[in-house]
Amino acid sequence: MTAYPFIEACWRRPVPRRPVWIMRQAGRYMPQYQEIRGRTDFLTLCKTPELAAQVTLLPIEILGVDAAILFSDILIPLEPMGISVAFEDKIGPVLSPVRDEKSIRALRGIEPGEDVPFVPEAIRLIRRELEGKTPLIGFSGSPFTLATYAVEGGTSKSFHNIKGLLYSRPDLADMLLEKLCGVVVSYLNSQIRAGAQAIQIFDTWGGILSGEEYARFSLNPLRKVLKGLDRDSVPVIYYLNDGAHLVPLLDSLEVEVLGIDWRQDIGQVRQALGRKKAIQGNLDPAVLFASPDEIARRARLIMDAAGPEPGHIFNLGHGILPTTPVRNAIALVEAVHSYRE
Repeated sequence: MTAYPFIEACWRRPVPRRPVWIMRQAGRYMPQYQEIRGRTDFLTLCKTPELAAQVTLLPIEILGVDAAILFSDILIPLEPMGISVAFEDKIGPVLSPVRDEKSIRALRGIEPGEDVPFVPEAIRLIRRELEGKTPLIGFSGSPFTLATYAVEGGTSKSFHNIKGLLYSRPDLADMLLEKLCGVVVSYLNSQIRAGAQAIQIFDTWGGILSGEEYARFSLNPLRKVLKGLDRDSVPVIYYLNDGAHLVPLLDSLEVEVLGIDWRQDIGQVRQALGRKKAIQGNLDPAVLFASPDEIARRARLIMDAAGPEPGHIFNLGHGILPTTPVRNAIALVEAVHSYRE
């Protein structure tokens, strides 16, 4: 199926009235990915432009989605700052934690062309392969989400280390976030210069905060990042995980699209935002274990609730689960395309 002209139609005013499907990235649910991953470790895969490009293209070739998203990881820019990053099976990311003034002051900024040259190179390779037929989305973690990983040393259930820093030493938290703002700006601008046609900022852990803390430690740094981007006509998608209680604070955020998780009612979010932003989301990833008919029914409910204006990008409300049947992912893409047509 011919790809929908995602960037040209979706991001220039007026925003389109037809839903568009995108997928976060390729992953363990794909046998083709597993075959490539079986030959190398995850970080090497991210850092090898040819392999990252190959994996990025898999959802386009196999699922028929409407946009490609760079295969990488949000922790990539932390390593050149001086934070060790590793990935362990069944554990996930493991980082050298940064929790005191000395370690925070020691963190350095990055020069993407020297420190992470494989990222812009992968983008250039992908753009050549796509030949202008399908747009490419670059991404980064938000400053607060990156700070959470850096302070916790990985994922967490209680987040007591990052929250303890916010409450006991907000000055150090501000210092860390200021450094991360500069890194995220440099990192995303390098992706834009390399050819990314849209940018997504993932705030995976923003939802752990209450309104006051979110406004100071997540939203304010995000606004600094947005001001520092060489955006021109490149749109920005902001994805906030588990953030239903924070939607009212996002009304004035200068992004074109708000991505939401599956816990939120997309119709209510649309009503809260009015016609100021397009919405991305938000099917529960577990729905892809249902029958094709049920998948299509639930997708239609979301698209009906999202409404036609000022734009809806159909997506899962989070990453696709590793044991998802590929045929069911294809069935979802076909259901969305059928609705659109």
